[in-house]
Amino acid sequence: MVKQVSNREKRLNGRGYSARNERRLLDTLGRGLLKEYPNPERSGCPGSDVLRRIASRKMALPEAEKWLDHLGSCSPCYRDFSQFQKAYQLRRKRTLLAIAASILVAASIGGWALVQKHNKTQITQTAVLDFRNWSVTRGIESNPEVKPLEISHKVSRLEIYLPMGSSEGQYDIRIATASGESLVTASGIAKLKNGVTALRVAMRLSSLGPGTYILQIRKTGLEWNAYPLVLH
Repeated sequence: MVKQVSNREKRLNGRGYSARNERRLLDTLGRGLLKEYPNPERSGCPGSDVLRRIASRKMALPEAEKWLDHLGSCSPCYRDFSQFQKAYQLRRKRTLLAIAASILVAASIGGWALVQKHNKTQITQTAVLDFRNWSVTRGIESNPEVKPLEISHKVSRLEIYLPMGSSEGQYDIRIATASGESLVTASGIAKLKNGVTALRVAMRLSSLGPGTYILQIRKTGLEWNAYPLVLH
């Protein structure tokens, strides 16, 4: 009987019925199966587990085929099958919604983690160099025992507090090798605020590997002051 419905569906397609009309007719046929084939004795009926497995597509087609003729000619079995099928479709829909919700939550958590990582990176990208207690003329040559400054080679901005007495204006900054070869350069405007002359410059050090270097600072047009620098 189920195979006859399939053939009828093919004939309907050939006559140009719309998908909506086909569904209405097939629903009508299904309602007929629920009433037209009473089987009060439940003669030849498979167990509920068989109907449930067919409805939830857990039974292989070759195994299910032997029950299709009975299913199409027994209203009680068709009624049970329909109920199992609706329950299966509802569970499947809920499962898909749960999976979608889980993906959304995971994506939200992942996005939050990326933001936090980005914020942390932004914080570590700025290094503060405090020279306020250094004399203006102090350099490597005049004080070879001075402790090197240590910062990460991943920083991209320097906030420099110049030695006390430094004037405002244009300054040049560069990082060089011990032999004096210039590697990275930058310039910026130093400003005096609350007795501190601060200089902020963008200076990406990621091109330099960890090691020992020389940091050189000067007011534009004057002599360089040099400081030992360790990047880690």
